[in-house]
Amino acid sequence: MEGQEETKLELFLQWLQANMVELRGCSIKYCGPNKGFGIFSSDDVVEGILLVVPLDLAITPMRVLQDPSLGPKCRAMFEEGEVDDRFLMILLLTVERLRKNSSWKPYLDMLPTTFGNPLWFTADELQELKGTTLYRATELQKKKLQLVYDDKVKNLVKELLLLDGDSESEVQFEDFLWANSIFWTRALNIPFSRAYVFPQMPEEQENCCSSETQVQEKAEKSCGVSGVQNKTGEDTSPSTQGETVWVEGLVPGIDFCNHDLKAAATWEVDVTGLVTGVPSSMYLLSADQIPYQIEKEIFISYGNKGNEELLYLYGFVINNNPDDFLMVHYPVEAFQNVPFTETKAQLLETQMAEMRCLLPRSLLDRGFFSTLPLQDEASDKCQSGWDCTYSWSGQRKKPSYLNKLVFPEEFLAALRTIAMQEEELLHVSALLEELGCGEERQPSAAEVQAAVWEACGDSGALQLLVDLFHMKMMELEEGSGTEDCDTELLEKAHVMEMPEEYVRDTESRDGGQLMSRNRWSSIVYRRGQKQLTRLFLREAENALQLCLSEQS
Repeated sequence: MEGQEETKLELFLQWLQANMVELRGCSIKYCGPNKGFGIFSSDDVVEGILLVVPLDLAITPMRVLQDPSLGPKCRAMFEEGEVDDRFLMILLLTVERLRKNSSWKPYLDMLPTTFGNPLWFTADELQELKGTTLYRATELQKKKLQLVYDDKVKNLVKELLLLDGDSESEVQFEDFLWANSIFWTRALNIPFSRAYVFPQMPEEQENCCSSETQVQEKAEKSCGVSGVQNKTGEDTSPSTQGETVWVEGLVPGIDFCNHDLKAAATWEVDVTGLVTGVPSSMYLLSADQIPYQIEKEIFISYGNKGNEELLYLYGFVINNNPDDFLMVHYPVEAFQNVPFTETKAQLLETQMAEMRCLLPRSLLDRGFFSTLPLQDEASDKCQSGWDCTYSWSGQRKKPSYLNKLVFPEEFLAALRTIAMQEEELLHVSALLEELGCGEERQPSAAEVQAAVWEACGDSGALQLLVDLFHMKMMELEEGSGTEDCDTELLEKAHVMEMPEEYVRDTESRDGGQLMSRNRWSSIVYRRGQKQLTRLFLREAENALQLCLSEQS
């Protein structure tokens, strides 16, 4: 380890000790420029508890609102709805990074200064993502962050630093980008007891309490769909007598655990202190009964995430990721040009149909080309949620391929509706009239789904799906070639932990291609996207062939 990293670590360990953090069965060590610091096992693990952190040390929206310097200004903006709870934490990180005498300095110095997510890519590295979903998403996100910085952050940080007596520090967009990346790569969704989040407060603190109530309301609304996931992938709900409030936050110490598919530890919250002896604390718990090998790195799991999500949020990928997925969507702009747009839009809304879908790799395990055992007939159930009689007139029978169709019904329902011809739309109206649907009784989602399927079957939807996959493959291959081209690049690659401009177009001694970590991650991700597109295209083509043969 370099001397500079040793000094940082020593100061950080002193800071943890001063803040009552207990390293009971682990140590923190430097893992290299790509991974930064990690947590390693030691020989004194007691009851599987590796690390204990008081939640008073966590960076949460409540902490920002209670901060003597930031609090008053942030409360005013928060109550007016100008900023949200995530912005508060990102703002705190931005300000503390620039403060000369920040109490958080030993922690902040340990954090990475650059990241492997596409927001930090060079222009050349970003070109490696062209044709993928991430390419466009990265462009849009960077523009959005730049606007937020220009409109809110720049002057606000200057003002807050001046209130702190600092007129010399200059805030840059990179400071805000850094804080944004720190939050998204390290934040946890933490279950607090309500009594801890909303303690009884004196009357003069009612304004602060009002702001904290808004934090709670937003946290409750975002629970489960917040985008910041529990890194353990486990149910960490504490067993408490009171109500649980989920709040996003950073927990220094715990957040140095790196990710692995096979987690060796999980984190839990100890509200009462009966487990750790430290009330209102978070602790790292060994997931194995078997004693750790000494000095072995301890990993947690960030959950079952595909490379698209891993690269976008955390800045790394997993080669041959079993949890990879493909996003497929029907373009909104194309829908505006289909015949009978308004009528079809109403049918889509009634059916609660989706214009996009996520296709996990695991779906292929039950597809046409799966090598896994067939499902039992008893478990062969319609995936759509509507009555699987399929035809009340008897004109259409249940497809023979149904139990092998891997595509979500909500998406197929949208494609059927989009592909319908005029006579098929009329047929749908007639079928719904038979059921007595009209001005007095609106048809249900199941009734419309069944009517649309009887009127047009699956052939139009499956043909549209095949076309979407062909279009996606063309976009993926346009700038980077085929899946085989990517495989060849990866086989010859020697990954270097340095920026692209220093290693591009350079050969190693054995003839391999020197490649930056960011470029390697991009190729792994896009190759996975091409592979999934090819495999799901094969499923769609086979389903279409069977559908047409049964219709004929």
